[in-house]
Amino acid sequence: MHRIYGQQLFILALSCAVVLAHGQLFLWKVPLTASPFSLMGVSFAIFLGFRINASYDRFWEARKHWGSVLVDARNLTRQALTAIAPGRDVRPFVLGLVGFASTMRNQLRGQPNALHTEGLLVPDLRAQLVNARSAPTLVLLWLGQWLRECRRDQLLEPVCAHKMESSLDGLALALGSCERIANTPLPFAYSVILHRSVYLYCALLPFGLVDSVGWMTPLVVTFVSYTFFALEALSDEIENPFGRDANDLALDAMVAGINASLREMLGEVPPPAPLPDARFVLN
Repeated sequence: MHRIYGQQLFILALSCAVVLAHGQLFLWKVPLTASPFSLMGVSFAIFLGFRINASYDRFWEARKHWGSVLVDARNLTRQALTAIAPGRDVRPFVLGLVGFASTMRNQLRGQPNALHTEGLLVPDLRAQLVNARSAPTLVLLWLGQWLRECRRDQLLEPVCAHKMESSLDGLALALGSCERIANTPLPFAYSVILHRSVYLYCALLPFGLVDSVGWMTPLVVTFVSYTFFALEALSDEIENPFGRDANDLALDAMVAGINASLREMLGEVPPPAPLPDARFVLN
């Protein structure tokens, strides 16, 4: 509502003015009826449906990729704990997986690369991330080098190493797919055409209804415009699912979930689950 509040007030005020003027514009009676708006409403509904479906497909695809990050991180942790000989401490590798998820979130949101990676990544690697263009890629490179050292020291069987490399490839695929979603918005011209068409439809609708519904025109028009404006605003909000809007992906909670899950596999007490934002808690 806060995104379309101004638009709704404008349409309500315009509808009230049309009712008071009896559908006249500068002493000229606008000859509109409800019939053309019925036909136009169907086409706009299809138009908006395609827009919100395209946005939701991006949202859901991003969610599936983050789910694959969790699965691959758990697989790598389990394989590191069971396949690597006891002579090597696997904790830096497991925490490095959490660091990868953190840097992936930071990059998708445009935050500093090393944000919230304290205690997860080794100091030398964190120093490299400060000015890096693709911090998650450097973390993946470090994880691969760590596996290479295990193979060199004969602490990891080649077959197991190949399986773990496949899981690292899965993390790289999830990262690249999310980058594609973040860096390829829906065509701007399509959004502009839809935005202008919805505004024109809602602005002319009072003239088509005033003769048939009378003083109920402002209520009916405001409700119809709310449907169009809300769908347009929602599709625009979830088009980029990596932001901080109310309907975007809860990346902080996902990273916290990965951190808790992997630390529990290490035998540590996982940190408490993060509390939801206070504005979304229902009293």
